[in-house]
Amino acid sequence: MDKDRILKKVDTLNGYLKELRQIFPQQFSEYQKSEKKRASERLLQISIECVLDICSLIVSGLKLGLPGEQDDFFKKLEKTRIIDPSLSRRLKEMKGLRNLLVHEYGEIEDEIIFGILARRLNDFELFKKSILKFLNTSAKWK
Repeated sequence: MDKDRILKKVDTLNGYLKELRQIFPQQFSEYQKSEKKRASERLLQISIECVLDICSLIVSGLKLGLPGEQDDFFKKLEKTRIIDPSLSRRLKEMKGLRNLLVHEYGEIEDEIIFGILARRLNDFELFKKSILKFLNTSAKWK
């Protein structure tokens, strides 16, 4: 497994989240009227993509098989106890949100995105913690 590549992705994710926290308005009314709305959406999107990249690198590096789709990444990491079932579920939801942001399947509701940004950024922290714990304690990546 390419530990250095995974760690670079984790570092990139840290940068995105730091920037997001710096620009994210505290009030919904400010979020709606601000150019920061689109920047926040974009940073959320690329943060989720970074999570997917990290998952892909681990699944590939551990030779856990070819996933049929990106949701399989989370199932495979859950089965190997790298992430817990609750985080797996939330990551799957994140991926669905990313698809909405990228493909614009429907109208993106500002209230939903604001709520996610205000309350769910900790999911990224839990993910990073799980990945770093795995990298630090597992001999499988050597």
